[in-house]
Amino acid sequence: MSELGDALRFANDTADEAGRVALKHFRQALDVESKADDSPVTLADRAVEALMRDRIMARFPGHGIFGEEQAPLRPDSDHLWVVDPIDGTKSYVTGNPLFGGLMALLKDGAPCLGQIDMPALGERWCGVEGQATTLNGRPCRTSSCTDPAEAFAYTTDPMLFSGADSEVLEMLRRSVRMLRFGGDCYAYALLASGHCDLVLETGLQPYDYLPLVQVIRGAGGVITDWQGQALGVGSAGEVLAAATPELHRAMLERIARLRAGQAA
Repeated sequence: MSELGDALRFANDTADEAGRVALKHFRQALDVESKADDSPVTLADRAVEALMRDRIMARFPGHGIFGEEQAPLRPDSDHLWVVDPIDGTKSYVTGNPLFGGLMALLKDGAPCLGQIDMPALGERWCGVEGQATTLNGRPCRTSSCTDPAEAFAYTTDPMLFSGADSEVLEMLRRSVRMLRFGGDCYAYALLASGHCDLVLETGLQPYDYLPLVQVIRGAGGVITDWQGQALGVGSAGEVLAAATPELHRAMLERIARLRAGQAA
């Protein structure tokens, strides 16, 4: 536990620095470039990730790093840091404060630490294996919702659902009490604090979802891929997070029935 305690203190110190860099450029004139997948990137994204990498390499020189803006460093290491400098760059460049910095530590391929830091809001969720997730140092908990018909749900961008996945989004819309869009990593933070009950997404990258895993688990929730498998670096980017095992199971069953019908 002392190893994870040291890692959490490091992650908090790094998030403090990274947040200051992100806020320095927030709501300022920025050159916005488009990457190969048409997603935006800014000087701030690159500066924050460079800071995160420098801090990791200085403190844990034997660990690997997997980030959004630079090539992986020692990706097969037993200890792998996964970082997203600004999750929600589209929010960031349009002046929306719902952007976050994400960090995870994987040990032997499994997330054992996760952090969602919201610099513009002054909110930080931390999850460590074997401990309760905290919001600004105080324990938080998912809701007790077990019925999809009573669930408040989020997905970041409905336009990411194409082809057969469009039917999964429509199933979600029909199944839940309320469906909201947007939020990126903040939707998972809200889930960890009991304000919403479900998040379902597709098209995510490892740096988008791995930092969320321990935050959700430590708050009492469940997070997997759409087949119910644990999330790892090689997952397909289909993510289902739920407040309770019962709610998670109910949604997995609906996705499985829908896909079985698509394959028939």
